Amino acid sequence: MPTPTKGPRLGGGPAHERLILANLATSLFEHKRITTTEAKAKRLRPLAERLVTFAKRGDLHARRRVLTVVKDKSVVHELFVEIAPQMAERQGGYTRITKIGPRKGDNAPMAVIELVLEPVSPKQAVVREATKAAAKAAPKAEEPKAEETVEETPAEETPAEETPAEETPAEETKDEAEKA
Repeated sequence: MPTPTKGPRLGGGPAHERLILANLATSLFEHKRITTTEAKAKRLRPLAERLVTFAKRGDLHARRRVLTVVKDKSVVHELFVEIAPQMAERQGGYTRITKIGPRKGDNAPMAVIELVLEPVSPKQAVVREATKAAAKAAPKAEEPKAEETVEETPAEETPAEETPAEETPAEETKDEAEKA
């Protein structure tokens, strides 16, 4: 659960803040994307992600917990039936906040908060599994590798005469004198 906010609340009191966030969450799940102030978007993100996690569970108790926040039954139905299956493979990060320009009237910093509905690419899942497998195999494989490195012979060094050297200023003056 997110830590309680310190300082002033959205809208004045804690009850009003809860109502504002519940309405924002309802609008977010209904429209999939809303434009609001940055402060409201940042306060909405943990609440919305927690509600999506409940929707992914999909049981009756989770539905009733979501209904305590989102009062509109049609929006809760849409969350459980349409949005949650799209988020099934995603392990968190269900929302995206994009900052946009300031509002015209009062210059308040605005942001768009939206649900991340594109599927997790299978390539990312394969890469994640490969890194986990490599991390597990690395401690076991480190001991034999250490013994193998001792047995290797050092690489052959090339003599300095064979490698081309940069021209020195003295050589440059000789070349310039020959050209003139």
